[in-house]
Amino acid sequence: MDSLTQIVLGAACAEAALGKKIGNKALMFGAIGGTIPDLDVFVGNWMYGNQIDAMLFHRGFMHSMTFAILAAFLLGLLVYKLYDTGKRKDLTTQKDWTWLFFLSIFTHPILDCFTGYGTQLFLPFSDYRVAFSNISVADPTYTVPFLLCLIVMMFFNRKNPTRRLWLKLGFGISSIYMLFTIGNKFYINSVFEKSLAEQGITYQRYNTEPSILNNVLWFGIAETETEYHVAFYSLFDTKNVFIDWEVIPKTHDLIPKSNPDLASLAWFSNDYYNLSKNEDGTYIYSDLRYPSIDTGNGKSAVFSFKIYKDGDRLNMKPFQPEFDENMTLGDVFGIFWERIKGK
Repeated sequence: MDSLTQIVLGAACAEAALGKKIGNKALMFGAIGGTIPDLDVFVGNWMYGNQIDAMLFHRGFMHSMTFAILAAFLLGLLVYKLYDTGKRKDLTTQKDWTWLFFLSIFTHPILDCFTGYGTQLFLPFSDYRVAFSNISVADPTYTVPFLLCLIVMMFFNRKNPTRRLWLKLGFGISSIYMLFTIGNKFYINSVFEKSLAEQGITYQRYNTEPSILNNVLWFGIAETETEYHVAFYSLFDTKNVFIDWEVIPKTHDLIPKSNPDLASLAWFSNDYYNLSKNEDGTYIYSDLRYPSIDTGNGKSAVFSFKIYKDGDRLNMKPFQPEFDENMTLGDVFGIFWERIKGK
């Protein structure tokens, strides 16, 4: 999920591990621990000159259980040695710090697993990407109440029982909401299956995904042999069916899947992707797990890249859709908000 959410969760885990001993300092160390796995974005760019390799490194080893264990032991030892000096001597133990960093680091990829991006939790033993797709990568309904509970908690002494109460409240509210999104996912899947049957679509597989910042408006994509069928459904729609159907023909043959770089991108997208060719010989790669947006010049996939030849390999750079000159960001969010409110 987004960085703020991971900081909040990491801080809360650190408070549970060491808050009684060091108070608000635990929140700071937990925020650091909760941020560490996402540093793979910078590590990947440093390690690889090819942007496809760099992107694939994200949510890889630094988001695995193995990394969480190794990093917890190393950071636990290092921070304990630095902290256990002077007036702080014997206030904490190495075990305390190892536990703090394990909780704050390990909960990061666990939380990411609930999004649709995919997390390689079991590296180096398996590259399987865990993606439950029940919550958006940024959802303020999960994050904001949790954050507010931690802010209130900070004003109480580390030994005050009320401090623990606010911590439990933050965990409780966020966990209840997460359970709601999981239940909602099962409901949405049933609605999508019913909608596909009503449309007479014989599909090979499908996926549903909440749109950004909410768990109300959902996007569904079903794959057939030659095309994708996509549609939307809001919990506020008057009928319990997906609507706004669109058919996207498969254009996978523009770059053969025998190309290892294209195969890697297809694996990343769980084979929900499409290609289009530009006049300059480059390609647009669209990850179809996520919905498209109205640009005023038609629809464009939210998660797209420009693919180009780079020596004997393919490389990529971010693709920015061209919006109509009369289309503002407010217009885009306005359309999005109106669709959330239902049809």
